[in-house]
Amino acid sequence: MELLKVLTGLCKASGVSGSEKNACEAAAGFLREYADVSIDSFGNVIGTVGKHDENKKTLMLEAHIDEIGCIVTYITDDGFLKISNCGGTDDRVLTAQQVTVLGRQKLYGVVTSIPPHLQKDGEENNSDSFYVDIGLTKEEAEQIVSLGDRVLVENELEIMQGHTVTSKALDDRCGVAAILLALDKLKDKQTAYNICVLFASQEETGERGAATGSYKLDADLAVAVDVTFAHSHSDSSDGFGVLGKGAMIGVAPSLSRELSDAFIKTAQQSGIPYQIEVMNGKTGTDADRISISKSGVRTVTLSVPLRYMHTPVEVIDLRDIDNTASLIAEFAQGRCRI
Repeated sequence: MELLKVLTGLCKASGVSGSEKNACEAAAGFLREYADVSIDSFGNVIGTVGKHDENKKTLMLEAHIDEIGCIVTYITDDGFLKISNCGGTDDRVLTAQQVTVLGRQKLYGVVTSIPPHLQKDGEENNSDSFYVDIGLTKEEAEQIVSLGDRVLVENELEIMQGHTVTSKALDDRCGVAAILLALDKLKDKQTAYNICVLFASQEETGERGAATGSYKLDADLAVAVDVTFAHSHSDSSDGFGVLGKGAMIGVAPSLSRELSDAFIKTAQQSGIPYQIEVMNGKTGTDADRISISKSGVRTVTLSVPLRYMHTPVEVIDLRDIDNTASLIAEFAQGRCRI
């Protein structure tokens, strides 16, 4: 699998929470090489790998497909679009951004800003003061834009130095890519588990797709692949991941310690770099919903370290995707069964 090509295609697709159609279609297109694929009524991409054996446990590989963005809440008399966050968008990066309005047709606009010459002392921009200028009158805007349309800061994937890349939507398209790469590594190999895949919708607005998708798939074990905070120049090293040092294996009260330990042992036995992420309660990922689906699913998180989360310039190391995929593939082959 050409990881960079797949990741670029995934990140390029629009998929703000609740409006993931383009991203779902892109992910489904890549997944069809490895699985029977469908997109359910909730916008989840569902995949079943091979023929399932009733004597094997089922392992679900999950990542969320949606991304953060904004939503149109009002059109002013002057034709400006009032917007609000859809997911945990970082307000600090919205001012004066060029954005795409996903209306009846794609429109380009800019987030309005107060020139520094006119800004009052202590005045700060926040989502309550953000409008989008699309260069149209109210009457013209209403022909193309509807309330509830999504707004997105689009930024194509770019290769940085070494093994790092930057893009919008790496949270969590890099998790989707890691699962696709794991399936590629498992091609023509025997697995210890039946494998199913869930690329879940609406994680950024309440982990809703994971709730419906995991209920439907009814797996015995689950791996939720997401991102976590990576160390940068201004951070303490305590509690942060390090780019290029492998996936962070989650340990938390809401996760299966047995499954976490099995992944740690798998990494050690296989010589795959890994890190530990300790959380003192919930994980803030789809794992929280998956683990309490039906009568309970033993779940672990594998998190790719990422800098500048919930901005259009997220940064990851491609080696972490590869090591995450290798870890999943080794476990799926029964390196350390539970």
